[in-house]
Amino acid sequence: MKRDFYYSMVLDDLKTKDIILASGSPRRKQLLDALGIKFRVVIPDIYENYPPELERENIALYLAVKKAESVNKEKDNRQIIIASDTIVCIDDSVLNKPAGREEAGQMLRRLSGKDHFVITAVCIASSKKKHSFYAETKVTFAELHDDDIDYYIDRYRPYDKAGSYGIQEWIGYIGIDRIEGSYFNVMGLPVQRLYAELKHFINE
Repeated sequence: MKRDFYYSMVLDDLKTKDIILASGSPRRKQLLDALGIKFRVVIPDIYENYPPELERENIALYLAVKKAESVNKEKDNRQIIIASDTIVCIDDSVLNKPAGREEAGQMLRRLSGKDHFVITAVCIASSKKKHSFYAETKVTFAELHDDDIDYYIDRYRPYDKAGSYGIQEWIGYIGIDRIEGSYFNVMGLPVQRLYAELKHFINE
C-alpha cells in the first residue's frame, strides 16, 4: 500500500511540471504516454551529425543532449525536457536511419542471422541542470529471407528507424530470435530506467 502511494506521489509531482518530449517518434510518444505522464511534444530542429571520433553509446548520448539543448531555450523552472536517440551497433559499425529502400535492405541483410546491440540514450534537462544515461539491449536476428526483407520494407517503409527495423512490427515477430535487456529500449525509450531517473531528477 505504501509503495502504491509513493508511486502516485511521483506522478503527482510530475503533474506540476511542464514535461516536453523532444521527439517526433510515435513510438516514444506511445511509451511515455503509457507511463501515465502528461507531456507535450516539441520536435527538435537539428541536423543529427556528431564528431567522427565518437563511438557506440557516446554517439547516442551526444545526440540526445543536442536534441535537449535545441528545445530547452526557455528559463522556465517548471519545464523538464526528455530527449532521446537510438542507434544500432553491429561489429564495429553504427547503423543509423537508412537513406532509402536500397540501404534499408543492405542493413537488414547485414543484421540477418547475427547479434547486434541497440543503444538508446536519454537526456533529461531543466533550466538548472541536465542528466544523461543510456540503456543497451542485445538483439539476435534469425536468418532473414530476401522476400521477407522486401515485403517488410515495401509494407512498413522503416526509413525513420535506426537499423531499418521496428521490433514491434512484422519483422520483429518473424525475425527476432531473442533479446537480452529491455524490449522497450529497442522500441526507442527505456521506460523503466527513465521513470527511475525522473524520480531522482525531480527530487534532487
